[in-house]
Amino acid sequence: MPLNTREQLHQQIDSLPDHLIDQIAKFTQILTAKQEMLEYSDWESGQWQEFSLAQFFSEDDEIAYCIEDAQEIVKLC
Repeated sequence: MPLNTREQLHQQIDSLPDHLIDQIAKFTQILTAKQEMLEYSDWESGQWQEFSLAQFFSEDDEIAYCIEDAQEIVKLC
């Protein structure tokens, strides 16, 4: 039974030295980040503004903000 691409890649990676594994990991991070950015590339300024404000007022945030900070974020969008 022929191996699929994922299985072939696993076999190849298992035989590589650690310094090459590190390079592959960095490359994978770059590709993942690039893909995540593409998901937001078609957002309009109003969508970014809404996202920024939602992040600003997130209750999970441990950093204290003031209203002037929020106004600055809105100006930048």
